[in-house]
Parts: sequence; structure tokens; C-alpha cells
Amino acid sequence: MTDALVIGAGPAGLMAAQALLAAGRKVTLVEAKPSIGRKFLMAGKSGLNLTKDEPIEQFIAAYGQAAPWLASMIAEFDPRAVKDWAQGLGQDVFSGSTGQIFPKAMKASPLLRAWVQSLDLELRTGWRWAGWENEALAFDTPDGRVTETPRVTVLALGGASWARLGSDAAWAPWLLEQGVELAPFKPANMGFQMNWSAHMTPFFGAPVKGCALHVADQVHRGEFVISKRGLEGGGIYAVSRAMREGAALTLDLLPDLTLEQVTERLARPRGKLSISSYLRKTLRLDGARMALVNEFARPLPQGPALAQTLKALEVHHAGPRPIDEAISTAGGVTQAAVNDGLMLTARPGVFCAGEMLDWEAPTGGYLLTACFATGLWAGRHAAEWAA
Repeated sequence: MTDALVIGAGPAGLMAAQALLAAGRKVTLVEAKPSIGRKFLMAGKSGLNLTKDEPIEQFIAAYGQAAPWLASMIAEFDPRAVKDWAQGLGQDVFSGSTGQIFPKAMKASPLLRAWVQSLDLELRTGWRWAGWENEALAFDTPDGRVTETPRVTVLALGGASWARLGSDAAWAPWLLEQGVELAPFKPANMGFQMNWSAHMTPFFGAPVKGCALHVADQVHRGEFVISKRGLEGGGIYAVSRAMREGAALTLDLLPDLTLEQVTERLARPRGKLSISSYLRKTLRLDGARMALVNEFARPLPQGPALAQTLKALEVHHAGPRPIDEAISTAGGVTQAAVNDGLMLTARPGVFCAGEMLDWEAPTGGYLLTACFATGLWAGRHAAEWAA
């Protein structure tokens, strides 16, 4: 009999394995892909934002409706603990201007390599979980179908985005068959589809800076990008949940000026300037912001109405981009389906961790921290249960 089996070698699975090893369990870690941590490595291409240095109450509030559920877990492995853990693996970290914490190497591979080398476990790659066969766990492996009957199991199988990196939610039907409650999957931290007119083509790839995004009761200052597919980037991701739920997006293209100041500037004589040149000269509207004005507000109003348009440009979109393009997902194993230790009530001895649980958070360090924290929590409770 296998002692402790962890399925999924991403950050949640690795942290669960670390906790099980620390408790004296013999751990077997299996991964469907030929190599481990593929989504973790992809996150590292943009700098690997591990966590965020801010008051813990503010940090936990970023998880929205899931905050009460995750609070105890994150308190056990909070941003300070994340920093200490990374430094303990020989990876120095630094804090960015907004409090985001990055490894000085600015990539994931050195941290992942040091982490795996610190874990005394059996690693099996190319083992894809195929559900249960009676009480055994079945796997499709390079040597054919194999079954395992571990003493305790931790599932850390990821969400439903970036299937090519391993997060394909193929596990969902097998859990449903066992009576596990799952919330429907939804894209999170995703872009939004735009059916652009032809004049937007020259601006594909252009960053939009100096805007405030207004969605429901949220106001966010952040950069985003005009792409062929629509609008994406950090500024959009920060408000994507409310947009996904139907809240309208308006852009304040001049957030450092009041409505009165914009109105005053627009009262200046225009002369023979085109309206685009006039707005660039009087308000310093750059090409990307001007392109959005032309896309969403033509024909442009005159006088005070134009000032109001520039301070609250209504952006119309065609919904979220497909879920597989999303950075993360909402949905998955619900809080009601697990006990306080993240063990499935329908399958005693089987624990869940990471993005396969029903929570979501914005980018900026919150995603990885929750994967680490839930992995550690599940691993510790799995070790207690096995004992």
C-alpha cells in the first residue's frame, strides 16, 4: 500500500507533499505531464509574483466571498511565511512599489528546482489520474493502466484554464460521480472580447495608461492592453469578476483632472484643428486612449457633454474570453463538500487543495499564496488523518 499519494505537481501539490513529509509520511507525487510545475513556470515568465506585503486583513479581503473560508489557512501561511519559505530555499526576494513580492531571479525555475530538491519523495511523471476503480485510484501511465490504494490522498489537480499546461478539469466528472458538490467553472482574471472596427487594427498590442476603470463600486487605476481579441492585462483583470457578473465598465480617461477642469480646457478655441488633434493638444490624450474614444463615442458630442464622455467613457464588450485563456478560474469543489481540513466528506481519506477548490482572487500574489496555503493545510490534515 502506498502511504501518502499526492496527485498534481503544481504549487499546491508540492506544498501538500512538503507538509506530509514533515509529518513523517512516505510520499509519492504523481503528475500527468512529462514535467512538473508547468503553470507555475509560466507564471514566472512575467516575474513570479509570489505574494503581497500588506496588512493581513486587507490581504484576506481580496478573496471576496471565499475570504472567511480561506482566512485560517492563509493565516497559517501568510505573506511573511511565503517570503521566509522562499528565502529558506536560497531564493532572495524583493518588494515592488505596490508591495508585490518577487524572487530576485524574477523567474520560477530556480525556486522550483530548489524546492523539488528539498523534498525526499518518489516522483512519477506521465501518470494521469483516471478516476476510481472501486476503492483504488486508477492511472493511465506510460506502462498502461495502474491502480494505487494509498493510505491517504491529496488531490491538487488545478482549475479549468490553460489545459495545455495540465489544468483541464478532467477530474470533475469523477468527483461528481462520488457525490462531491462542484460549483460551475467560470473564467477569472481574464480578458474581454471586443468586436473592434477596422480603425482599431493599428493599436493592437498598445498599452492604455493613465486611466481609471470604474466597475460597480470599484475604481481601479491600472494599465491594460488593446489586443486583437479585446481588452486584457492587469487593469482589466482587477475588475474582471464584477464585469463577468454583468457590471458595466466605464473609463475615466483623465483621472487626474476634475470634470470642471476638463470642461474648462474644452472651452478653449479649436481653430482649424481636427477634433482628434484638438483633444491631443488640450488634454494630452495619446493614441490608444484617443482610439478608444473614437471606437465607443462617435459621433463625439460637443461642449460639456464631451467632457462627461471623456470622464466616463462607456465600454461595450462581447463577454469574457474563453475559460481556457483565463489566468485562473472560479468554481470547483465547494466548501460544503469538504470538512475543515479540506477532506472530501464523500471520500474519507481524500483531501483537496489549490485551484480545484471553489475560490478566486485577483492577480498580484493572491493566487499563488492561496495555492501554497491550501496545499499546506490539506497536507497537514491528511498527515493527521493517516496517523
